[in-house]
Amino acid sequence: MIIPAWNEEERIEGAIASAWDAGAGEVIVADGHSSDGTAARAARMARVVASPRGRAAQMNAGARAAAGETLLFLHADARLPAPAARCIRAILAEPSVGGGAFRMRIDAPGVWWRAASALARARTHWWGTVLGDQAIFCRAALFRDLGGYRPLPILEDLDLVERLRRRAYFRLAREEVRSSPRRWLRRGRIRTSALNWAILALYRAGVRPESLAGLYR
Repeated sequence: MIIPAWNEEERIEGAIASAWDAGAGEVIVADGHSSDGTAARAARMARVVASPRGRAAQMNAGARAAAGETLLFLHADARLPAPAARCIRAILAEPSVGGGAFRMRIDAPGVWWRAASALARARTHWWGTVLGDQAIFCRAALFRDLGGYRPLPILEDLDLVERLRRRAYFRLAREEVRSSPRRWLRRGRIRTSALNWAILALYRAGVRPESLAGLYR
């Protein structure tokens, strides 16, 4: 399992522990030259590889260092369900399946957060939109054959899933990844949700990720 991280010293140990508890055979933290204690803390629990900052570059660096036949990409502020490895093995037992992801739940109590999580699941169901906070996994050989993540400033995860789907079946696990609400708390719940949906709608309308990056930031 590969965890891209940059200045995540408060969360990285929880993400690594989640990966081990979920049955990971190896855990690699791809650190984008953090200026805090992320790399030092991660090194106590996992293998750390250095990479230029940028999620796509970091995940590719982690994938190059991985020895397993299956790759899973976990955000540092997300937590895997306990049976994740078992679920992945069951999904990939079908030779025609090349990869998959989990459902996502925002890890916060309250009606608003449950509604936002439900909308994210609906987005995946109706649009087929799978993003990185859903812990994307795939066969390592297929990932490398596709050239890994493309160097996009945004939506590199959705781009990878679309390319995976053109080559093999892609499955969603029933289990949920718990994702931190910090983006919504930092930018505002309504503003963040509206921005996320607007970016996805523009992408579906043909706007390039390079043009959407400024809007996201």
